[in-house]
Amino acid sequence: MRDDHGRFFLLDLPQATHLAAGDGLALVDGGFIEVKAADEDVLDIACRDAGHAARIAWHVGNRHTPLQILNGGCLRIQYDHVLAEMLTGLGAEITRLRAPFGPEPGAYAAQHGHEHAHG
Repeated sequence: MRDDHGRFFLLDLPQATHLAAGDGLALVDGGFIEVKAADEDVLDIACRDAGHAARIAWHVGNRHTPLQILNGGCLRIQYDHVLAEMLTGLGAEITRLRAPFGPEPGAYAAQHGHEHAHG
């Protein structure tokens, strides 16, 4: 991998680990690297009020689409043209941009990781 200064480093963890923006990696030489989220193609979703945001979040979740709740109550998803049309139809104001995406981990993430089955 490469840090922001162009220096290469090897990330060799004993097991798969979820790293989120703001986490830190301790280096063998005593230094640290802060984990940063890469910019992705996303949609920011502005809603009229809390009830509208809940309705929008329900529709997005019903499609098993990861969702990030931003400060101020806006929502963020990875860009998808079909969802963009749905959201506009539901009265949301959407903005397409390149930005970090850190979706909610889900109710079972802390207990069981990301693996779950649907019956």
